[in-house]
Amino acid sequence: MSSALIDATPVPVGTDRLGSTPFTRRKRLPTTAALLLLASIVVSFLAASSAPTPLYAFYQAEWGFSPITTTVVFGVYAVAVLVALLTIGKLSDHLGRRPVLLVSIAVQALSMIVFATADSVTALLIARVVQGLSTGAAVGAVGAGMLDLDRERGTLANAVAPGTGTATGALVSALVVQYLPSPAHLIYLILLGVFALQAVGVLLLPETVTPKAGALASLVPEILIPPAVRGAVSTAAPVLFAVWALAGFYGSLGPALVRRLSGSSSAVYGGLSLFVLAGVAALSVLLLRRTGAQAVMGLGILALIVGVGLTVIAISVSSTALFFLGTGVAGVGFGSGFQGGIRTVLPRTAPHERSGVLSVLYLVSYLGLGVPAVLGGYLVVNAGGLLDTAREYGLAVIVLALLAAVGLARGRLRRAPGAVDGDSGDSVYSGDSGDAGDARSSAA
Repeated sequence: MSSALIDATPVPVGTDRLGSTPFTRRKRLPTTAALLLLASIVVSFLAASSAPTPLYAFYQAEWGFSPITTTVVFGVYAVAVLVALLTIGKLSDHLGRRPVLLVSIAVQALSMIVFATADSVTALLIARVVQGLSTGAAVGAVGAGMLDLDRERGTLANAVAPGTGTATGALVSALVVQYLPSPAHLIYLILLGVFALQAVGVLLLPETVTPKAGALASLVPEILIPPAVRGAVSTAAPVLFAVWALAGFYGSLGPALVRRLSGSSSAVYGGLSLFVLAGVAALSVLLLRRTGAQAVMGLGILALIVGVGLTVIAISVSSTALFFLGTGVAGVGFGSGFQGGIRTVLPRTAPHERSGVLSVLYLVSYLGLGVPAVLGGYLVVNAGGLLDTAREYGLAVIVLALLAAVGLARGRLRRAPGAVDGDSGDSVYSGDSGDAGDARSSAA
């Protein structure tokens, strides 16, 4: 068998090795449009994941469940994502990006239908599981696809799109719930329409991977980190866990906490805390995109500690203004920590390993997102209540950030003498060609 048929390497944009005719190839999207489409899929999937956040109070009032049920509904999504990352995360390296994305979008659309028709906690849990499975299947494929198309812009898009999606979903959902009819249905129907349009766009995407054998074997759960990126992953992983633990706090307990501090039952307030956190995170990614990856991670850890410290003080003194100020500072930590981790690892990753490595990074992130949030919900019900749990959760995030700082410092000590910050992945912004960068990665 020809080696061209067994290597999952990127192919030139505008060509297609999957048997397309010259006519269909002319119909493929150009690089910039394809990159924007892929970034929009990340945005819409993460927006869909945060869309239920402002609705938790509505569901709780309708169905009479406790705060721990809210965090279980939140956490089961993270568990489903983890399962998908462990099993389906590398599938697009074998089947191609486009088929995996089409199926993922179809399953995500199915979850929107389940959400829109949900009439019980059981239905809500089913919707979150289906949603999590589709998201876990998609994130590796779409992230790797963006890198295949454009290494520099793809790395940036991988860092900025999750925060943009989370912020958009939280705020738009809150506005729909507050001001438009059928709050428990309309937001999901809107997202369903978005996914339908994106599916059409995916049909026009250029396929950047040649199918290769081993698709079934890739479904066996394993965490495989290529030797060239193991050091970078060990440096980035503690930071990713810490920043996503913060996102889990705002996604699960944030709406109830804001209502308690502000005395308002407005759904907009409920979604505003997550919007501020994720929106500032996305903005910080753009503003700091040319700062060294190691420096960005260090800034992220510092901002995380300061921002969460301010929110803990705000909870103690019942200050809504201070809480949102701390949330904004913590958002800088979220965005900087996440993009620093992504930029430290991805430029060292070989093309045929991108989907798998991205899945590992998201695996760490979603562990941070889900596990602490579920523990927090348990403590709200069985320990000191909402405010005490929020303070304890905040202190735990600060401890995680400090541990991440230790890991970052140790990673710097392990670097070769004379290394510069660009050795950790910043060369992606220096104008080097993708081929040269990949050669450096393979030789690392």
